[in-house]
Amino acid sequence: MYKLCFALFCLIVSGSAKAQTNSFVQQEPLSSNGSITIAVSGADGDFYFEQAEKNEKSGDLNDALTFFGKAAFEYNNSKNFSRYGASLLRLSNVHYLLEHYAEAEQVTLNVALKTYSRFGNRSGQMASYNQLGKIYLAANKLTQSMWFFTQQGILARQVNNNSSYIDSILGLALVKIRKKEYSLALKDVNRAELFAKTSKINQFNGQFKQVRTSIAEKKSALK
Repeated sequence: MYKLCFALFCLIVSGSAKAQTNSFVQQEPLSSNGSITIAVSGADGDFYFEQAEKNEKSGDLNDALTFFGKAAFEYNNSKNFSRYGASLLRLSNVHYLLEHYAEAEQVTLNVALKTYSRFGNRSGQMASYNQLGKIYLAANKLTQSMWFFTQQGILARQVNNNSSYIDSILGLALVKIRKKEYSLALKDVNRAELFAKTSKINQFNGQFKQVRTSIAEKKSALK
């Protein structure tokens, strides 16, 4: 199964280099946009994407890898680059969940981010930066992780995406926790929470609490 996924990834990279288009639909990269139409053809990207989501939800991550890879391949062939990018990020995230950090990095850095950058899809670029920040943090590559979370934050401010900006600050806080810079991490959380309140964004309240708890536990363990 893993060999099949790797072969699909090679095909995706090859196809990406050949693909040409003059349009790119602006779309949030991790959204399935509601219902997905299942075509009769077994080579339909939407069908593969839905199967991948079902497998990921049920914990069948190796099968999810295969189907997200197939979906990306079909979307690339049909020049549906918005869905192509979404499939790549989901493929990368399954690799991340399986702790295949090198593979997750390659899919995001060398294919997804390049695709989004080529067509000027800012939402896709921010999602790619965040994904790379997570991957490098998990792999304990803290300098790289901090750089990509920072890039996400810079771009988020440029396009006035407040949620992505808060997400980037929380990412930086997690890096600083790993570096045992607890006071700096707490400052980031406080800054992110204040910005969220000012922006009337409530979706991160649980994360603020979790990060603060993590900081308190780790500081206590040092005593």
